[in-house]
Amino acid sequence: MYKTYEMELAGRTLRVDINRVAKQANGAALMHYGDTMVLSTATASEKPREGIDFFPLSVEYEEKLYAVGKIPGGFNKREGKASENAILTSRVIDRPMRPLFPKDYRNDVTLDNLVLSVDPECSPELTAMLGSAIATAISDIPFDGPCSTTQIGMINGQFIINPTQAQNVDSDLKLTVASTRDKVIMIEAGANEIPEDRMIDAIYLAHGVNQKIIEFIDKIVEECGKKKHEYTSCAVPEELFAAIKEIVPPNEMENAVFTDEKQVREENIRNIKDRLETAFADNADWLAVLDEAVYQYQKKTVRKMILKDKKRPDGRDITEIRPLAAEVDIIPRVHGSSMFTRGQTQICDIVTLAPLKEAQRLDGLDDNVTTKRYMHHYNFPSYSVGETKPSRGPGRREIGHGALAERALLPVLPSEEEFPYAIRAVSETFESNGSTSMASTCASCMSLMAAGVPIKKMVAGISCGLVTGETDDDYILLTDIQGLEDFFGDMDFKVTGTTDGITAIQMDIKIHGLTRPIVEGAIARCREARLFIMDNCMKKAIAEPRPTVNEYAPKIIQTQIDPDKIGEVIGKSGKTINWIIEETGVKIDIDDDGNVSICGVDKEQMDKALKIIRSIVDPIEIGKTYEGKVVRIMNFGAFVQLSPNKDGLCHISKLADHRVARVEDVVNIGDTVRVKVLEVDRMGKISLSMKDADKE
Repeated sequence: MYKTYEMELAGRTLRVDINRVAKQANGAALMHYGDTMVLSTATASEKPREGIDFFPLSVEYEEKLYAVGKIPGGFNKREGKASENAILTSRVIDRPMRPLFPKDYRNDVTLDNLVLSVDPECSPELTAMLGSAIATAISDIPFDGPCSTTQIGMINGQFIINPTQAQNVDSDLKLTVASTRDKVIMIEAGANEIPEDRMIDAIYLAHGVNQKIIEFIDKIVEECGKKKHEYTSCAVPEELFAAIKEIVPPNEMENAVFTDEKQVREENIRNIKDRLETAFADNADWLAVLDEAVYQYQKKTVRKMILKDKKRPDGRDITEIRPLAAEVDIIPRVHGSSMFTRGQTQICDIVTLAPLKEAQRLDGLDDNVTTKRYMHHYNFPSYSVGETKPSRGPGRREIGHGALAERALLPVLPSEEEFPYAIRAVSETFESNGSTSMASTCASCMSLMAAGVPIKKMVAGISCGLVTGETDDDYILLTDIQGLEDFFGDMDFKVTGTTDGITAIQMDIKIHGLTRPIVEGAIARCREARLFIMDNCMKKAIAEPRPTVNEYAPKIIQTQIDPDKIGEVIGKSGKTINWIIEETGVKIDIDDDGNVSICGVDKEQMDKALKIIRSIVDPIEIGKTYEGKVVRIMNFGAFVQLSPNKDGLCHISKLADHRVARVEDVVNIGDTVRVKVLEVDRMGKISLSMKDADKE
């Protein structure tokens, strides 16, 4: 017999069915939010995976198009690889939950979310986030939950809890906040330059809602929760730590990691490992966990240096940003390029412009979002961190970093009416030592300006780190964390924005939540740093968008026509529009509202295409002179094509001022001539005169 639990959440009913389906999973929750329905399951392996030094957690968010009454496109008619939205949703589920599992747990765990039905009023992503938390909390998998997630929107300055699909279209804020019982554990945001204080208000509005949901989950766990199973701890033996410290005393480890050169630090640690492997050659058990032991030793050393001694591994001050450099136009012939360097993190960004028809088409569960005009792609090759491995295409991390930089710049992009282009920015990671996604934001902002994209304001980003002690008020914030501080620290708090407000946030932590002073301090520190980066680096490379697009970029002319005349421009089976394209070499896009975009690199040919299109849709004016081509000759006159769908007759008596015996004495088929419109009769027949045109 299954049990059902209900609560009111943002004016809609959240219902959870336990023990109704998927009973062989360690935990399962059939979630209903309005008519949105998601099956969330949590499953763990019986034994730890051997030979690994990390927690093998997999999170899946499966979008099924039957949930919105669609059949997948293409030949296969079956869902393929996960969409970008599905990958980003999986990451948002993973990030708050991962720190709540035991650090020494090595059993494989899979959190799976199957979207069965979508109600546009109730987010399936949010439903899956809650479902994963509930399924894990009631399972026998060790988990220090529960946790909860809430989304916040903002329209006309008013916050909206768990906005609908329609509300998201008009919202100036898309904020997702996850919490434990008393602390914020994850923040993800895209915002239209929201001031810092308003963002903090929104975060803690969501945090308050999360507490009510956690009370609801507590009731479910109390009645349906399983006893957490015992597991084999993979913690490093304390006696191994003691033996390592005898060989490598703390001051030696501190000297090994205290350098601003990543390669030097890695070489120092490599030498230490070689000594330890030789010392423990006869102890296979210790050798098996030696890498993890050295990692933990480094971590403790770095954390002590930062928290107690206020010393950073590269010698910087707590608020100091690494050396900055920026330049534009580093790559010839592309539409826009820039390079941004911060310490040992270096990003090259390339912008490409194209007609709007090149925008990405999306086939997902949200009918309000079917295309994406601005695309930001991020690549992270192995050479950027001095490693070698084959490229297998972008992974979830790369997709997540690209989406963050994309979200950061969306609020400042010009509208399609202002700038009728599809825009692709590609960030190539040349070197990585901490927060490449924020360097990607800075680089892409500069390359957009270099390409002549009239962005409204400059955007920069920076990451703030954290090291905590034994109590909530024992902590230290670090501006511009490098890789080592990210690995060994407790937080990676990324914020992007303009001088006026925040455009994006992504917060990852490794501890069980942040207090409000930490959140407020990190946001304030990031504002100070991003303004410094803009003023002292980016503006020196390029201060504002260029007034025109690059010479190699396509040019676009726009015009508006009567939607009823679209068919005349296209012609039967596309004959007319294809003729115009062949004649001028341009690209032409026409939407259902009659908006026409003419794209090309030759301004003269673009003007010619525009003239042809206008000639098709504009009425012929009596008394106006036109240029046309002679297409047919009769003994009584010549027919002149004024546009692909309009011919007029120039009578033999109107060919010249003198008497003309034969039409061919004046014109031949294919000649381009100037004619004046004398009359358009009731049947639409057009009478022309060459001799009157010549008099003008």
